[in-house]
Amino acid sequence: MAGCRMKLELSRVVQGRGRLGVLKDLGKTGQHSLEVPGCLLHTHLGTVPHLTRDTLHTLSNLPSVTQVTLSNIAEHQDVLEEFRDGFRRFAGLHNTVLYCSLHDPATPCPTGYTTNKTVSVWGSGGRIELTVAKFMALQKTVQPDWYQSMADGETWQSGTSRKRVRKSVDRTLAHLDECLLVHQNSQELDGVEVFGVVEGGDILEERVRSGRETAKRPVAGFCLDGLQTGSMHQALRTQLITAVTKELPEDKPRLLHGVGRPDEVLACVEAGVDLFESFFPFQATERGCALCFAFDVSSDPELAGRAPPAVLELAEEKEASGETQQNGDSNPADQSQMTSFEIDLKDKRYKEDFRPLVEGCGCYCCVNHQRAYLHHLLVTNELLAGVLLMIHNAAHYHAFFGALREALANDKLDVLRRRVLGEGGVQTDRSQR
Repeated sequence: MAGCRMKLELSRVVQGRGRLGVLKDLGKTGQHSLEVPGCLLHTHLGTVPHLTRDTLHTLSNLPSVTQVTLSNIAEHQDVLEEFRDGFRRFAGLHNTVLYCSLHDPATPCPTGYTTNKTVSVWGSGGRIELTVAKFMALQKTVQPDWYQSMADGETWQSGTSRKRVRKSVDRTLAHLDECLLVHQNSQELDGVEVFGVVEGGDILEERVRSGRETAKRPVAGFCLDGLQTGSMHQALRTQLITAVTKELPEDKPRLLHGVGRPDEVLACVEAGVDLFESFFPFQATERGCALCFAFDVSSDPELAGRAPPAVLELAEEKEASGETQQNGDSNPADQSQMTSFEIDLKDKRYKEDFRPLVEGCGCYCCVNHQRAYLHHLLVTNELLAGVLLMIHNAAHYHAFFGALREALANDKLDVLRRRVLGEGGVQTDRSQR
């Protein structure tokens, strides 16, 4: 396999771990780049849920990397093999870098189906068992720019035995070695980058061993797996990520699977993570909710994309209704439940609320529509509700990452944390559950 073309150029490292920079020379032609910390574009079969391609491109600052998953693609392998020109052209994707991961982070994956030689993904037709040979055949068919190696990621549940965690690390390293061997001898994958997967459950020693051994392989970057929301408390996640990143080279990116809540993103960036999956806006949209947390760190609120008075109004609403809980303190284990970073527009309090979802937001939804209209669309089950919510939620979330990079560049990470967590009386609205 040829040397890695992908280059991570760091401009700042804050407090020894939080990293600011640019991932350059992405894609087979090397023409793309991605600022870090950053996120990938979450899709289902190459399409952002609820949005047409034209609607998607009304949004600014979209990530240059599109994520697709084998859980969605595997059942279409025969069609793609017949098509022969790869998934990018099949899905009509243009001017983007394609990253192929194993599982869809927005969809729970049943456990208990891995063996020494196979892992399973779950598509609309049920379970599909993958050997390394089938996994690599899929990669040759998809023709991504990067892909994660096959991995045994079923040790994220609390209470998993040390023996099972050790086996997961051993299997994942064995899968990586087999994938690399096939990759090196595959003309179809020439110029494609491989990300090694770091496993280890919640056991520090196994996490460190997995990171150290994976770093010895010729991979372009690292996927930190099994640390997703609901699997553990953030303090333990931070401890594990901090320990693992000490074993990884500074010049290669670290992508964290399954974490999207803003408070957890902040903590993980401070622990040394570079890249995230952007499934959180989709989950909020599916709940009928709008993201509305504050993240302005600029002296000019418009430059940060938010207007603080709107957040103060929301804080007053919470105080009037007796809700005083801060952002980030809701139970993260159930990802189907609304978080404290969003407002539930199905709630009747929004029936006659004629404000935009977030004052100062420049997205199409906020510029042209009111909360009352979104409430009406939701309670009448109109498809337009999902379209407008997804436009806003995606715009808000990607703007948050812009504010995160600004905060790292200007030593304002503490300010950003206070905004996001709603400390000091600045909180976002949350309907009662």
